[in-house]
Amino acid sequence: MKITDVVLTPIAFRDPPLLNSAGVHEPWALRTIVEIHTDEGICGIGETYGDIGHLERLRTVAPALVGLDAYELGPMHQRVAAALRGQTGDDKHGLTGKISAPGTVDRVYSAFEVACLDIQGRAVGRPVVDLLGGAVRDAVPYSAYLFYKWAGHPGTEPDQWGEALDPVGVVSQARQLIDQYGFGSIKLKGGVFPPEQEVDAVRALRDAFPNTPLRLDPNAAWTPGTSLKVAEDLDGVLEYLEDPTPEIAGMAEVAAKAPMPLATNMCVVSFEHVAPSVAVNAVQVILSDHHYWGGLRRSAHLASICEAFDIGLSMHSNSHLGISLAAMTHLAAATPNLNYACDTHYPWNAADDVVVPGVLSFVDGSVAVPAGPGLGIELDRDVLGRLAENYRTCGLVQRDDTGYMRKFEPTYERKRPRW
Repeated sequence: MKITDVVLTPIAFRDPPLLNSAGVHEPWALRTIVEIHTDEGICGIGETYGDIGHLERLRTVAPALVGLDAYELGPMHQRVAAALRGQTGDDKHGLTGKISAPGTVDRVYSAFEVACLDIQGRAVGRPVVDLLGGAVRDAVPYSAYLFYKWAGHPGTEPDQWGEALDPVGVVSQARQLIDQYGFGSIKLKGGVFPPEQEVDAVRALRDAFPNTPLRLDPNAAWTPGTSLKVAEDLDGVLEYLEDPTPEIAGMAEVAAKAPMPLATNMCVVSFEHVAPSVAVNAVQVILSDHHYWGGLRRSAHLASICEAFDIGLSMHSNSHLGISLAAMTHLAAATPNLNYACDTHYPWNAADDVVVPGVLSFVDGSVAVPAGPGLGIELDRDVLGRLAENYRTCGLVQRDDTGYMRKFEPTYERKRPRW
């Protein structure tokens, strides 16, 4: 099955004002939808980041893939690397760690790999999970992903989620998500307020949900000393503490004394980071993300490495739609040592999904593995066209949480660590 064309469609969809250590989400989230066509008439789809730099790298690589067989994933990775010629990606928020040249190759390659696996599955009439070794679970558990947030974007009406700026608001948000989706674990995005306030919010969650695993992620907003103080305060409360402080060295300092495991999607974000982290026991849980670990099969390699070094495994999420959710679900279903429920932003963005409804749904906090061939989903062309028009008219080409925050708090600065 030779690749005959690669179509890239940048899109924008509505995003709530979710707060984090970099600032606040803008009204529009950006993604790119990838479609790969073959000479046998089979088309596969993928989803990836939408920032202009990443989009331009996708556009640079796409012509080099034409003529490859859709099964030639090794040569495809090589062609991506050759086309990029050592480029290194970046972003304005820094929430996914330092991006190297090898990491940039993996981030660009990943969406093309997912689309090719979709093609392969469609061609043989099997779901992608079977191409990854088969399902070890029929449904994948996800976690309620809580955020401090404004009631709505400034100048607009409050959104359906409402305000969450204190423990009462955080608990209310958790109840809303759990009532609607049935989640069995909870993650709070921190790094927004002084640590003692966020500790109070976690304790409020523990009071409200006494048997529910809890996680806290301040996105490297704290010094090692502050991190250890929070870890001591929340001893016996947290399932794990995610990225409390910057860099491998800082995480190792905290991990040496913290009473709970440390997790990361910021200091170990590429294969080159694994050995240095293992050498100092910096993290005990890695949050994989096929969008920047090089797709589904390379993420499966990461899972094997984690198993070898007795490192826990979960899954990171960014603002995404149903193509990414389907890919995440196939991968998680095929990963025996996925020890923790996966993150997902999907509830925050589901109203604008580009996937035809009826396949992806949460039951008791889990998503059943799509049973159809390939990813088991189809593009909703009408929605895709609408979101593509949003991209053309919204005025955004790069996510900038800090810049958006400064529109309302001119003295705000992104600072890690802040406390």
